[in-house]
Amino acid sequence: MSSLIDMAQDHHQPLILQSSPRVPYKDSSECGDEIVPCSLSHDPVSSSPTPADDNQRLVSLDVFRGLTIALMILVDDAGGAFPSINHAPWFGVTLADFVMPFFLFGVGVSISLVFKKLSNKPNATQKVLLRGIKLFLLGLLLQGGYFHGRNHLTYGVDVGKIRWLGVLQRISIAYLLASLSEIWFVKNIRVESPAAFTRKYYTQGLFAILLCSVYMVLLYGLYVPNWAFAASHLNSSGYASKFQAVHCEVRGSLEPPCNSVGLIDRVILGENHLYQHPVYRRTKECSVNSPDYGPRPPNSPGWCLAPFDPEGILSSLMAAITCFLGVHYGHIVVHFKGQRQKILLWSVFSFPLIIMGFILEVIGIPFSKPLYTLSYTCLTAGASGLCLTVIYYIVDVKCIRKPTLLLQWMGMNALIIYALAACELFPAAVQGFYWRSPESNLVDGTEALLQAILHSRKWGTLVFVMLEILFWGIIAGFLHMKGIYMKL
Repeated sequence: MSSLIDMAQDHHQPLILQSSPRVPYKDSSECGDEIVPCSLSHDPVSSSPTPADDNQRLVSLDVFRGLTIALMILVDDAGGAFPSINHAPWFGVTLADFVMPFFLFGVGVSISLVFKKLSNKPNATQKVLLRGIKLFLLGLLLQGGYFHGRNHLTYGVDVGKIRWLGVLQRISIAYLLASLSEIWFVKNIRVESPAAFTRKYYTQGLFAILLCSVYMVLLYGLYVPNWAFAASHLNSSGYASKFQAVHCEVRGSLEPPCNSVGLIDRVILGENHLYQHPVYRRTKECSVNSPDYGPRPPNSPGWCLAPFDPEGILSSLMAAITCFLGVHYGHIVVHFKGQRQKILLWSVFSFPLIIMGFILEVIGIPFSKPLYTLSYTCLTAGASGLCLTVIYYIVDVKCIRKPTLLLQWMGMNALIIYALAACELFPAAVQGFYWRSPESNLVDGTEALLQAILHSRKWGTLVFVMLEILFWGIIAGFLHMKGIYMKL
């Protein structure tokens, strides 16, 4: 673990989840502190740059990342009690469906800040490739099936069934594509006008359009034949497997059983290496408790038991577009120093993206996080940009820091909090110490106590999760004050 700890004295480039080197702790509620000096101008939204602009830390980006981590903990741990905030079963958008785009968007903004001054492209490429590989391998360790999470005091995975793709793996793919394009496709010209800005990033924009086009062509043009999978069922001798046929023979289907996203993953990765509990098991066709999990209805289709990876290969190409859009927002930070300019330009790009998402949904491209459809990409990227704009105005312009301090700390150590909390390493470790039976442990006992006090499973769970978020905010603050950060 020591190799993953970055002390404050380290002057290496920051990680993909961090945008600038760390500094010793100081009360960030004061304007002009060491973390980032707010504008000293009498007009907080003045369009003229201040002398400190070039060295300012974008605290709003830390808060944005911290908010993303907090939302992930909320929807993961309270989504069972509140299905309305859990991932949409297939089509539609809920609060949980904004978490992944927020992650990718924040990574994109960080990339543009890290590579705003680039002197050695081969060296930068080597570092990007190394970090991308390490992030992918970390995701494989955390989400490949080796750790079994809460309520399972076991570990280990059959390598024949390891899950190759997951959240961190998707982020690593998007990071690699966006970073390499930032290194090699951005022209070395001075930006002094909107036309120069366009010329500088023109090739990078074409590359993003190419990725989007490849996704759309494969999504709607690839022929999906009939296929079968091995489904487990319980009989008198225990669990047994039998092959379940799925009838497709279509092109352009976006339904759960016959889309090209699943086809590509089954062919390249193999069915055993996909996520075995996909969200479409909460659809009306597959659950009597939809939009929550539940028993299968009578005569439910066989594909309800089929595997599907929500972080698959084809959908990850489209997910990278969210990262590219974040890079574009970061370019605005780099080239437009005035606070008024940043807010105006971010808003100008955010609202049309949101509107475009709804237009695409109306004309027949539905919102779908598992498929990462174009409408979903536009809506969530626009929401990401708008959220960052609001946070920027509150934190970096108005210099209101105290209410967001916990989120800022969590954002500065997002990778540690993600691994320990969202991947459930810490609660699983705590559950390993129990009284007489595994169910009698500190984690489950605390949650049960809150449910008993409030006489409600739902609200007791919600209070427990809010306390969990507060706990991780305090832990992140302690790590920040000690100058400890996780790096790869």
